[in-house]
Amino acid sequence: MAPKTVLIVYAHHSPSSFNAAAKDVAVQTLTAQGCKVIVSDLYAMNFHAIATAADIKGKLKSPEHFLYAEETFIAYKEDRLSDDIKEEHRKVAQADLIIFQFPLYWFSYPAIMKGWMERVLTRGFAYTLQNTYDNGLCKDKKAVLSFTTGAPETKFQPDGINGDVNVLLWPLQNGVLHFCGFQVLAPQIFWGPARASPSERKAMLETWQARLKGVLEERPLSFASSELFDLSVQAGARLRPEVKEAYASQPYGLTTGQHLDKPLPPNNQTKAPPYDKH
Repeated sequence: MAPKTVLIVYAHHSPSSFNAAAKDVAVQTLTAQGCKVIVSDLYAMNFHAIATAADIKGKLKSPEHFLYAEETFIAYKEDRLSDDIKEEHRKVAQADLIIFQFPLYWFSYPAIMKGWMERVLTRGFAYTLQNTYDNGLCKDKKAVLSFTTGAPETKFQPDGINGDVNVLLWPLQNGVLHFCGFQVLAPQIFWGPARASPSERKAMLETWQARLKGVLEERPLSFASSELFDLSVQAGARLRPEVKEAYASQPYGLTTGQHLDKPLPPNNQTKAPPYDKH
């Protein structure tokens, strides 16, 4: 069997940070397993985070009304994207797994990582209007968010002041990764390492190291299959009536996003569901 390739998209300013330590653990552990590991260190690369017309070589289709997704879609098909985007495309194309390593900023990705997603997950490369979610162009790849928080886990509980972490994760995992077809693995969340003792931080890294030894075989999180939706223009891409009827008597909705005005299914965005072994 050919060795697996892992791309780590890493966003932290400091090489002495906990995020850097988590990234280094991933590089060392996966390399020791025979994986090819590629790192995109976004700050070290001085990665350009703003999506502009400069991402396109040559003439624009509609310079008077610039539409980034449309223009980059055309440029991708004609091999006219900027060199830095093309280089990241080459890395993504090789990857069996992408690890996004970052500190949670304002309940989201750091701007430089969000910029990577906006520029690199190009229409035509990662998705098309016909190829999203289950059918996204990255459906044969896995992805996992590995991130640190400033606050403790208690603040991200359903009754915590920051709100349920599953709700926070929905746009990050479903709206970006699952939208492009990635098989999204349960996130690796390091709760408040800045407030932890050295022994607690060491234990966090050891837990990550242990998980990495089997991460490529992990099953993904559960998302609602595209087959459950009526994708016609008339229906507006909503759940089919028979699906809603089937869930009418269930205690929870389908997912964090498709909750059907019911309690959210527990841990929908943080733990993979149990799978039938038969």
